[in-house]
Amino acid sequence: MSLFTGKTLLITGGTGSFGNAVLNRFLKTDIKEIRVFSRDEKKQDDMRHEFQAKMPEAANKIKFFIGDVRDYNSLKGAMYGVDYIFHAAALKQVPSCEFFPLEAVKTNVIGTDNVLSAAIEAGVEKVICLSTDKAAYPVNAMGTSKAMMEKVAVAKARTVSPEKTSICCTRYGNVMCSRGSVIPLWIEQIKKGEPITITEPNMTRFIMSLEEAVELVLFAFENATSGDIMVQKAPACTIEVLAKAVKELFDKENKSQIKIIGIRHGEKMYETLLTNEECANAIDMGDFYRVPADKRDLNYDKYFKDGDKDRNPLTEFNSNNTDLLDVEAVKEKLLELSYIQDELKSLEA
Repeated sequence: MSLFTGKTLLITGGTGSFGNAVLNRFLKTDIKEIRVFSRDEKKQDDMRHEFQAKMPEAANKIKFFIGDVRDYNSLKGAMYGVDYIFHAAALKQVPSCEFFPLEAVKTNVIGTDNVLSAAIEAGVEKVICLSTDKAAYPVNAMGTSKAMMEKVAVAKARTVSPEKTSICCTRYGNVMCSRGSVIPLWIEQIKKGEPITITEPNMTRFIMSLEEAVELVLFAFENATSGDIMVQKAPACTIEVLAKAVKELFDKENKSQIKIIGIRHGEKMYETLLTNEECANAIDMGDFYRVPADKRDLNYDKYFKDGDKDRNPLTEFNSNNTDLLDVEAVKEKLLELSYIQDELKSLEA
């Protein structure tokens, strides 16, 4: 029997790419109800009509709630009867967070605290908070706010019994073709015959599909202990390799050149999924790392007397030392995506 049989799931930021992927995955199962919580009524209306058209027999399982994670009362109104929460609401664009860092704090940090407090008050069984590789060694406002989101979640997990509400985080890299990602932009540039704009050719980024992001959340749901940060091992590639792969798939007539425009506000040359400091206690689970919460209290005196145990031999996991894919491997990965398949079909039509 599925863990979701007869259960009610709430997705914050549910109209985004992740929320759509979860609906596609779960709507036809024996889940009782999926609640989409977001602040954009237009996106909710679009989603409502989309799923009524493509899954008419199951669309009545979706319930829409207008609200904002910044508003505690709007969250409380959506929490009654909820068993599980996937917390995906966030400000995710690195440049916009650089210009409006307090807005990132309000949504990503305070909003997360609101979600967790409301969940605990409502007796929600389990909350999975979605994080990003940019939270590890953060240098930009988006990553810093997500790092604080993780700290808030781990701190909350320490204060509530896991039998009442279990809280954990998932951390993963760039999701290909998700809303606001670079691949749809490049495809649009190619269609218009414009140059493909890349920031820095040697910059590396983890790459994964939306389905893999959902798999990480489900793995965490089944295997994480409250307070854990679950990390998915992922391959990476350089921005130049990714751009060449997209160009080879969509620019058959070689009309669009690759143009280097320079690094944007707050961007890093490579991303980290597991820091050296986290490696001290991280557990290698095959395709995933588990980072348990530090359960020590504020009584530091005893740690001056008791030495640390032997350090874990794991080392930092980043987009430079993971498997780096070449153009052909990236093309294979892209061709698995329904978005890419649909875009290629539209070119042939």
